[in-house]
Amino acid sequence: MPAVTYELIKQCPVTGARAGKLHTPHGTFDTPMFMPVGTQGTVKTLSPEELKKMGAGVILGNTYHLFLRPGHDIVKKAGGLHRFMNWDGGILTDSGGFQVFSLGDLRKISEEGVSFRSHLDGSKQFLSPEKAMEIQMDLGADVAMAFDECTPYPADYEYACASMRLTSRWARRCQAAHDRPDQALFGIVQGGMYKDLRRESAETLVEMDFPGYAIGGLSVGEPKPMMYDLLEHTTPFLPKDKARYLMGVGTPDCLVEGVARGVDMFDCVFPTRVARNGTGLTSRGRIVIRNASYAEDFGPLDPECDCYTCQNYSRAYLRHLIRCDEIFGLRLMSLHNLHYLIGLMRRIRASIIEDRFAQFQQNFWLDFAE
Repeated sequence: MPAVTYELIKQCPVTGARAGKLHTPHGTFDTPMFMPVGTQGTVKTLSPEELKKMGAGVILGNTYHLFLRPGHDIVKKAGGLHRFMNWDGGILTDSGGFQVFSLGDLRKISEEGVSFRSHLDGSKQFLSPEKAMEIQMDLGADVAMAFDECTPYPADYEYACASMRLTSRWARRCQAAHDRPDQALFGIVQGGMYKDLRRESAETLVEMDFPGYAIGGLSVGEPKPMMYDLLEHTTPFLPKDKARYLMGVGTPDCLVEGVARGVDMFDCVFPTRVARNGTGLTSRGRIVIRNASYAEDFGPLDPECDCYTCQNYSRAYLRHLIRCDEIFGLRLMSLHNLHYLIGLMRRIRASIIEDRFAQFQQNFWLDFAE
């Protein structure tokens, strides 16, 4: 048996939305799920205890950043990432492919891997499929990701095709190098914005029999309707009995629409990043708390929310903290935004199990505002 398995509990007959369970060495977690991002071994400003209390099950660590500092060797000596950061739930580490992609002119891609300069000190570094596996096995996450090239948007057909096939070859090398039995390795579907390439990528990876599959290279600048169309095309080529993970997507509307197209797992820095800029995610859309209209608003950020922030602090106070760049304000906004998204996923799951997801989706769009 693989270290991580997926159990399908219920599927919406109208949309294909799935409710399931992800079984890992560090617990079983309900899906669909949103996974908070702990890039450098921490979800910014929040403690593991706060994350657990709001219902987070799996969180992310980042191979690229942890490789550069403190170094995967140090994390290994600490007993792995779970012990190092005091988190006893699930952990997924991405391969570093997206971060290297984001370096632009600071990196050079070859068949062997990617040469790049550290964004920290400019030092020369190299990541290959084998190195990405070495790092992730040392980190000891429940789920490791295959090393891939994230195809940019826009990209012409020839580039997207070559990039996707490189990712497939790298996936085989990752499989050959990965030998940690208590860790699952997921493959990543690429192919740019081309449906035939997405199908080829999915079918190639399915033949390799990974225990789970991610869909990468979306939410990289393309219009949302294009992303939804490509998702709708791609997920039918992935096994029904294995987890599906849409990488780097975390706005409420994309979560609802991603679930509607059969996705089980999501992650994104979005909720904590916008929180630090003073934006709250609420049941009635986004609130930019810096706006002067909230200066004397003594009600909660979201009247329908039961998080610590909304139960104890007003919009006026949050506005004051954010305008003064107080760390407590960043914490309160981050806590609320993650609580909101995790709660949204919980409500989505309940609607699937109770055979009312299609109605939930319709009602969401009636209430949702950017």
